[in-house]
Amino acid sequence: MTPTLWVVDDDRSVRFVLATALRQAGYAVEEFGDAAAALAALDRGGPPALLFTDVRMPGDDGLALLEKLKQRLPQLPVVVMSAYTDVASTAGAFRGGAHEFLSKPFDLDEAVALVARVLGPAAPEPAAPAAPEEADALIGRTPAMRELFRAIGRLAQAPLSVLITGETGTGKELVARALHRESPRAMRPFVALNTAAIPSELLESELFGHEAGAFTGAHKRHVGRFEQADGGTLFLDEIGDMPLPLQTRLLRVLAEGEFFRVGGRELIRVDVRVIAATHQPLEKRVAEGRFRADLLHRLDVVRLQLPPLRERREDIPLLAERFLAAAARRTGGAPKRLAADAIARLQAHAWPGNVRELENLCWRLAALAPGERLGAQDVERALGAPGAQASAPPPERWDALLQAWAREELARHAEDIHARARERLDRALLAAALEYTGGRRSEAAARLGLGRNTLTRKLGPGRRRAPSGPSES
Repeated sequence: MTPTLWVVDDDRSVRFVLATALRQAGYAVEEFGDAAAALAALDRGGPPALLFTDVRMPGDDGLALLEKLKQRLPQLPVVVMSAYTDVASTAGAFRGGAHEFLSKPFDLDEAVALVARVLGPAAPEPAAPAAPEEADALIGRTPAMRELFRAIGRLAQAPLSVLITGETGTGKELVARALHRESPRAMRPFVALNTAAIPSELLESELFGHEAGAFTGAHKRHVGRFEQADGGTLFLDEIGDMPLPLQTRLLRVLAEGEFFRVGGRELIRVDVRVIAATHQPLEKRVAEGRFRADLLHRLDVVRLQLPPLRERREDIPLLAERFLAAAARRTGGAPKRLAADAIARLQAHAWPGNVRELENLCWRLAALAPGERLGAQDVERALGAPGAQASAPPPERWDALLQAWAREELARHAEDIHARARERLDRALLAAALEYTGGRRSEAAARLGLGRNTLTRKLGPGRRRAPSGPSES
């Protein structure tokens, strides 16, 4: 059975980031904003396997909560967290029976490792269906993703417009859903609309609704997306493609919170938080006269930039595991596992389609790969399937290929990895420079920023001269 952990902290951003990391490690997590809420939950049901608590909170502070918990559950492991690491707080925590004290900001891997030491690694049942909110959850352990999680935790409570930017397939709608799910509007509707997918002549009606008879084919009143999202969140994807006349109407709704349906005379008032997203450079479109500057300023109160998958390659195994497990649940089979060389091949890919491309690839692997353990050849075949994107990393990502090679060598417990890597790097650089200069070693050395003697030494006794080209004078 999956252990349940409790996180008690009045700072929602801390709760969100810590809970996200713990859930990604496989634990079930419940969050509480103060000690009273946690104690009330304890009265209603069973205790958690481990509890994290902040020290400074409204009402009972963390040390008072610790004292009450230890009176009722002496064996419950409690981890105390605080940004104020003084002797009194630390000593008070351990004197009260705390299992550990974490100073904020702490490393999330450290927190997860601490739980694993106390409870053992989480081992969720493979066949257990994922909760709806977890199926759409953002996952990632890279610094860029953790910073994004912190931003979501901070922004969820603020009634501000958010502009989400990033390449196609990076998960902009997932971020919008997370902002809604963690906000006070969570119990109200989340309505999404891809403005690029609706013909421009229908988009106005889709957004604002229309009255019966407003135009040919309008046989009855239609409630638009703004009304559907009243009290909740409206997510407008690909906002950069919105026609200029509609941008003017949208600006008024954002400014006044009111509009008329198409063909209507009744003024409709709504309370909607608008989150917009685009993969296009809106500042450039403003300069070209294709996007209103005042609308950009209204939407861009806070901007969240999503990193492309090629800049968070360390998250690829985690994402692939999630997608393969989802495919297994859908098909009723056992989840397929990635071998080390398969992970290295995935991490060497350019991922022009980002996370969406990886998800599609994992579904192909789940459906087509014959064995339960996937190797590099399985990935290569799936990448070469019709519709797959080109797999060669761009030249500036040569370091990704080097990382992939290093992972393969580490996986097979090879020796002298660093020395052999440097030797291969030197060989590649020298060969390219000598080819570029036609075999002229002095010029090649200068191009590489080396002395000629250093280049000659690196060439070795068998490579005193380039394989072709004129002799140096």
